[in-house]
Amino acid sequence: MRFLVETSARHAHVSQKDLETLFGPGAELTAKKELSQPGQFASEQKITVVGPRGQMSMSILGPTRKETQVEISLTDARTLGLKPPVRESGDTKGSAGCKIVGPAGEIDLAEGVIVAKRHIHMTPEDAEKFGVKDKDVVGVKVDTDGRSLVFGETVVRVSPTYALAMHIDTDESNAAGCAGEVYGEIVK
Repeated sequence: MRFLVETSARHAHVSQKDLETLFGPGAELTAKKELSQPGQFASEQKITVVGPRGQMSMSILGPTRKETQVEISLTDARTLGLKPPVRESGDTKGSAGCKIVGPAGEIDLAEGVIVAKRHIHMTPEDAEKFGVKDKDVVGVKVDTDGRSLVFGETVVRVSPTYALAMHIDTDESNAAGCAGEVYGEIVK
């Protein structure tokens, strides 16, 4: 049984308060492109993330969240001069910080920069079919032309609001030679 493997590029999630600091009072995210997870979208709004050694532009994903968070690859981290931990999205306590700049203002994020752990989104029905449960850690085999590999330490995330898809970052995608539609399968 296979599932779609998607590459998740660098991005940020922002709180409403931080959105208004960065883009002005009353600012709202404008959907540019719907994402595979229901209700999630890439917005028109972009920010600049600044670290000790560099800066880079990135999109904000919507809708707004309770806390602001920046998700980058390890290559991005080196470029910025940051040392973020590899964590599940939302687990930002004690993580790296950065400056975030928008057209109307900036914020100094004390913590919130992570490298997202690779993961598979599943509904409870999907999890039952695959014989896994929420927070299980599995291997995922990805067959590509000349770069096939098995991703270890892949977290299974189960919720009735998810759509079946695996998310890897750009470093992982490049390592596996992922291009176009790529599928994976769980290996134990």
